[in-house]
Amino acid sequence: MPEDSVESPSAARPAGDPDGPQPAGEGSEPRPERAPDGSEARTGARMPLVVPLGLLVGIIAALTVVLLSGSGRRTLPGGAKQGGAGGGYAGLLAEPAKRAPPLSLHNYLGQPVTLSEYSGKAVLVTFLYTHCPDVCPLIAANLRVALNMLGGSAQRVAVVAVSVDPRGDQPASVASFLRAHEMTGRMQYLIGSAPELERTWAAWSVGSAREAGQPDRVEHSALIYGISASGRLTTVYPASFAPAQIVHDVPKLAAS
Repeated sequence: MPEDSVESPSAARPAGDPDGPQPAGEGSEPRPERAPDGSEARTGARMPLVVPLGLLVGIIAALTVVLLSGSGRRTLPGGAKQGGAGGGYAGLLAEPAKRAPPLSLHNYLGQPVTLSEYSGKAVLVTFLYTHCPDVCPLIAANLRVALNMLGGSAQRVAVVAVSVDPRGDQPASVASFLRAHEMTGRMQYLIGSAPELERTWAAWSVGSAREAGQPDRVEHSALIYGISASGRLTTVYPASFAPAQIVHDVPKLAAS
């Protein structure tokens, strides 16, 4: 999800504006501008435009979500298409619902993990990288909130993240990422060599490309896939999903 300087040009005052400074006549000295109390006001300096850092980060994150999530009927694993809402699900439907592609990698602890071992549970599959500045932390944070909201019912769902950065996602960075987002033991984070991960990306119709000029940044697909207990890709969620959507859908996915 996939996945950043902002300049604010000063607005020029329209020509002929009676409130603006008037051009001086030929050979005359320019008249100083006056402050409201009659004193000379300093000219040649403008108040800088200050954008709150939190607002700026939010804008960048929102734009990244839009760019990475895209729009329309995206192609999903197995040639399914993203449809609209329906079937009583809060997420968008995969049409038609097809068996999810196989998934077999090792987690950051070196343990083998397969999708089939979660048969009988709902599974949420997503694709992340640990150095992501915005979208991946957003996904991890909202998944944590959803699991907290589920309470005891969280046992009915497994959360699986697959790396889109074979170079940067090493065991130490993954462990740090999971700790930072309070997902240690709650999310399987799968890593591997470039060929191993590329095969998985291809099977799941996931795009991943390193950004030109920013070697630590990766543009990648930023979706969350809802897999039913019977192993069928059933729902799709954008990176900006609401945790309540997951809370609503997990019981239905776990029962189908």
